[in-house]
Amino acid sequence: MAPTVPPVFARTSHRMMRHEPPGELVLPNAGSDVVRVRRASESDLDALMAIEQASFTSDRMRRRQYQRHLQSDTARVLVASAGQGQVLGSAVLFLRRGSELARLYSLATLPAARGQGVAGHLLQAAEHAGVLAGARRLRLEVRSDNPVAIHLYQQHGYRRIGHCPAYYADGCDAWRYESSLF
Repeated sequence: MAPTVPPVFARTSHRMMRHEPPGELVLPNAGSDVVRVRRASESDLDALMAIEQASFTSDRMRRRQYQRHLQSDTARVLVASAGQGQVLGSAVLFLRRGSELARLYSLATLPAARGQGVAGHLLQAAEHAGVLAGARRLRLEVRSDNPVAIHLYQQHGYRRIGHCPAYYADGCDAWRYESSLF
């Protein structure tokens, strides 16, 4: 349903997104549904765990970790949904008080939602959350064997700034990427 008041636009990394109170970002999607990204709540825990199970074979976050992040004022857990509100993906952003650097800790989508722009919307929303918290840069690590994610980050203006040998539990290397949020 369209809002009755004009949307407010927030500029983040040269991309536009509509912000509808309270704390929900509404982004146009290539398909017919609009992707909504909002801050996650305790009621999203089952969906967050399902995304974690479907997306990762190792280095999975546990329910208790998500609960801690949901309660933390230095973390932002975001969820994306479309249509009837089914959660399609999630992002976890870490912030540090007094720092201009935010860290994207996790970005994942359900297999059925891949290739539909959900990850890009979550990335934009994480950038927006970083800007609102005072961050000027966003940094992340990505598996070196994940060309789809690497392409997403490069497409959104992230530059490779480092290599992390044997970063993941299974021994896979990571590439470190960073982007300016202004």
